[in-house]
Amino acid sequence: MAKGHRSQIKRERNANKDTRPSAKLSYARVSVQKACFVLDAIRGKDVTTALGILTYNPRYASSLIKKLLESAIANAENNNGMNRDNLYIAECYANKGPTMKRVKPRAQGRAYRIEKRMSNITVVLDER
Repeated sequence: MAKGHRSQIKRERNANKDTRPSAKLSYARVSVQKACFVLDAIRGKDVTTALGILTYNPRYASSLIKKLLESAIANAENNNGMNRDNLYIAECYANKGPTMKRVKPRAQGRAYRIEKRMSNITVVLDER
């Protein structure tokens, strides 16, 4: 087969694929900045500590991220056969999603733009 053949390219790409368990939440109705406050608090922590932090964190994003973390833990246990006690949060980040643009009427017939931001949140686990 030629070096640039489609099947060979796919085979090489799949060989370099990340096998760590993860979960992704797309189009979360929270801005990246607000999600990152919560993600910074749990990055690098073990799973039980992170769940405790998320449970008692008053921010709205923490409820979304807690649900996402529980999904990633379930993926690790069911798909990869990992032990829950050895898991920790290897990576967690929020990327910018699409922005909903709305118009708010203001004084003297003006219209101001309201931007309702979204984010794509990803949690990647690994075993110690």
